[in-house]
Amino acid sequence: MRDDRDDPFDDFFDEIERMMNEMMGTNAEFRFEHGRSGTPDGGHDVHLDVHETDETVRVVADVPGISKDDIDLKCDGTTLYVSAGSGDRDYRERVDLPTRVDEHSADATYNNGVLEVSFERGDDSTDIDI
Repeated sequence: MRDDRDDPFDDFFDEIERMMNEMMGTNAEFRFEHGRSGTPDGGHDVHLDVHETDETVRVVADVPGISKDDIDLKCDGTTLYVSAGSGDRDYRERVDLPTRVDEHSADATYNNGVLEVSFERGDDSTDIDI
């Protein structure tokens, strides 16, 4: 049995992760996952893109082989959590959004393995009446 703690490529992958995260900014966290099926808990990697305009933030993710009913989305205004699984496929992803969003404005669609979640941008500050 192999001990992953002694992987000679750990430092190499750590450096690639650092460079990719630096290059991508705060839109998403890039990381290599180790495990039986792609991630430490046996999940698969999710390919995703984050797009933003002056009014909206949109996250597009590839999660093939999953039924719409098996997808769970949660958002706290700054982070989107994607969890999906059925049979032999399991996806888990945390997306740090580039700006605060109104999580109650979320609109999600899932078509042919592509998940799209859109949010209205949230207010960074609130006016206080005196």
